[in-house]
Amino acid sequence: MDDKLRLAPEVLDRFRRLDTTCVSDANDKLGLPACGLYRIRPAVPGHCCCGQAFTVHYVPCGSVKGTVGDFLDDVEPGQVVVIDNGGRDYCTVWGDIMSLDASLKGISGTIIDGVCRDLPAIERIGYPIYSKGVYMVTGKDRVYVDAVECPIAVSGLQINPGDVMMADDSGAVRIPLEHAMEVLEIAEGIASTEAWIESLVREGVPLKEARRRTGYHKLQTHEEHT
Repeated sequence: MDDKLRLAPEVLDRFRRLDTTCVSDANDKLGLPACGLYRIRPAVPGHCCCGQAFTVHYVPCGSVKGTVGDFLDDVEPGQVVVIDNGGRDYCTVWGDIMSLDASLKGISGTIIDGVCRDLPAIERIGYPIYSKGVYMVTGKDRVYVDAVECPIAVSGLQINPGDVMMADDSGAVRIPLEHAMEVLEIAEGIASTEAWIESLVREGVPLKEARRRTGYHKLQTHEEHT
C-alpha cells in the first residue's frame, strides 16, 4: 500500500473496537453519503473484519482468459480484500484455497460484490468473508481480474484503495479514507452513549427516560450548521 494511504495501527485498533452500526450512525450524524454495502452478508456468521481496502475488479471473459486469484500475493497483512464482481451471482470468485491462503497471510477478511463457495471449509478455517450469496460454479474462464488497487463499486458505492472497511454479522460498511478520523471520533461517542443507556436500563431506568437523559434521539441526526 502507498504510504500516503496508510493509517496508523492505533487508528485501526480503535475502529476494531466498534461495530458497523455505530459507524453507520456516525456517518449519518456527519451527513455523509451512505456507507452501508447493501445486501452484503456474512457467509459464515460469528466473525468480523476491519482494515484498509485492497481493491480488485473483475470483468467477464471473452477471448482473453485471465487469472482469478493470483492478486493475493500482493495483499498486505491486515488489509481487507474488496472485490467488484459486478454483483454476478452465476459464478464465484472466492473459495476455500483462497480463504486458507488469505488466513495464513494475516489478511483481515474479504468483501465481495458477488458470490463465494466452499462454505464448510471456510467455516473450518474461520476466515471472515462477506458476499451477496453462495454458488458452487467457478469463476475460472468466466471472469478474470483486469485491475487491482483502483476505484471499484460494491452495492453502488465507490470504494478506493485505502478506504476503511468493516464487516460483522450486521453487514459491511466503507469509510472513505478522507473521513476516517471524523467518523471514528463520532462513532466512539455513539458507542459510549449507547453503553450509558444500557447501564441505565440495567439499573431499572425506563427506556424513555434513559434515552432522554443521554440525548439518544439526536444521536444519529445530522445537524446543519449555519
